[in-house]
Amino acid sequence: MNSIISYSQAENTLSLHEKIGQLFMPAAFINDSEEEILHIEKLIKEQHIGGLCFFHSRASAATNFEGQKKIVYNDNSFTTLKKLIKRYQSAAKYPLLISIDAEWGLAMRIENTPQYPYAITLGAIQNNTELSYKVGQKIANDCSAAGIHWNLAPVVDINNNPNNPVIGYRSYGEDKNKVTENALAFIKGSESKGVLTCLKHFPGHGDTEVDSHLGLPLITKSKEELLKNELFPFQQLINEGVDSIMAGHLSIPALADGDAIPSSLSKKMLKNLLRDEMNFKGVVISDALNMHAVSKNYPIKGVLEWLAFDAGNDILCFAEHIPEGIETIKKNATLVQIEESFKRIWHLKEKAFKLDFKAAKLSEAKELNQAIATASLTLLKGDITNFDKQNFIGIEITRKKINSTFFKNITEQVSFKKISSNENSIAEIQHQIKEKNNILLAIFPPKVKPGNLFDIRKEEIDFINEILQTKNVTLYLFGNPYVLNHIKTDKVKAVIIAYQNFEEFQENAAKHFLGKNKAIGKVPITIKFI
Repeated sequence: MNSIISYSQAENTLSLHEKIGQLFMPAAFINDSEEEILHIEKLIKEQHIGGLCFFHSRASAATNFEGQKKIVYNDNSFTTLKKLIKRYQSAAKYPLLISIDAEWGLAMRIENTPQYPYAITLGAIQNNTELSYKVGQKIANDCSAAGIHWNLAPVVDINNNPNNPVIGYRSYGEDKNKVTENALAFIKGSESKGVLTCLKHFPGHGDTEVDSHLGLPLITKSKEELLKNELFPFQQLINEGVDSIMAGHLSIPALADGDAIPSSLSKKMLKNLLRDEMNFKGVVISDALNMHAVSKNYPIKGVLEWLAFDAGNDILCFAEHIPEGIETIKKNATLVQIEESFKRIWHLKEKAFKLDFKAAKLSEAKELNQAIATASLTLLKGDITNFDKQNFIGIEITRKKINSTFFKNITEQVSFKKISSNENSIAEIQHQIKEKNNILLAIFPPKVKPGNLFDIRKEEIDFINEILQTKNVTLYLFGNPYVLNHIKTDKVKAVIIAYQNFEEFQENAAKHFLGKNKAIGKVPITIKFI
């Protein structure tokens, strides 16, 4: 791999075909076959693509939207990733810009790598963005250790729709100022360790009820409402000099003079609004062009790639028809148009390779996760001081086969009977607690996304609601706080949100139950109690 040359050199060195190739950032898959790897190498050598965006596999959630393919886990994915990056870089005439989605760490895409808390957890922390800064640092360290220059994070969408199927927990919350502050801290932390970041998903994916992987979300708010709320973090962070913004696939007629076109294909949103009105000078990267919100509407190869570029995207992420896209852009675009995007991309590359600090190994997550667990734990409702801690029964709603760290740590101080929904039917649990009144209830939702009630079974929801109405219950939730929108908590003794099921969060929650610490976080969203 050659070292990066300056833009002034690149401007006169690269051919037109090579400059257009730099616009493309196709997907690369860690667990690809040799045949598939050779295909990407061919794209690098013949089409001179500008970079790669890494995903786990062709069956992973980010690419297999309907979930019909089985994901094969690979304990050595991180080692495989490092080898692939070196191999692809060695095939490139000009250095590749390597990116990944690592919103909560490489664990978002790669097994056996450090995982940090979701943004919603960080949003619960009060008056301390230093922890978001440190998360940005840690994740950047891990990206650097792999050879990744660009983390496509943070999410700056405002979390103001509990039915959002794809953002929710990925947002810092519903307060635009807290979203902005945490995102800025994350960005600065990342840059301090030599890794670029990217705001997403412009103009704001928070208030939607459609997953843009599957369809085109429609947002009907006025421009004034959007400028006041959804667009606020983008504008504030543009003012801070952010490097790049990802264009989401969203239909927002108020920002497109009534047109229902996806924002990623809208000149009015990307050029008139983002460039001209909001004065953004950096790189615009499209959200993945394989997503059904856009891909299913353009069957002719190369057309979607051209439309996305013409709308104002500099980098075409997850483009699937690269030779055809290059030819279509070459045929339709002006030389000025191509040069403007090429210049922005090359300057981003220059910065990436200048920042590059090459971490030697993966980060240690435990200490930082402990600090975040302590700062985020939230007493949403009630009081645990009057709960009888010498005479209660513990119930876990979980899919795990072993007892939780939460109950195990409490058992070291207090003797009590523990029952798990993984080992007992709901009927059996009901029978065992028939004569018991004091219940310590720990809920571990199987999934963080809200679809299918977070995969909590209906009989479990019904049982939870029954005991909340008839027993003296203290509830600890180790998951997405929106679960509480489906639970009748009007008679509950106390509700405590731990947000994550990590060991560190369970340990901290156990200390709270035992009276050894306080819950000092505040839920960053609105819970609508039923």
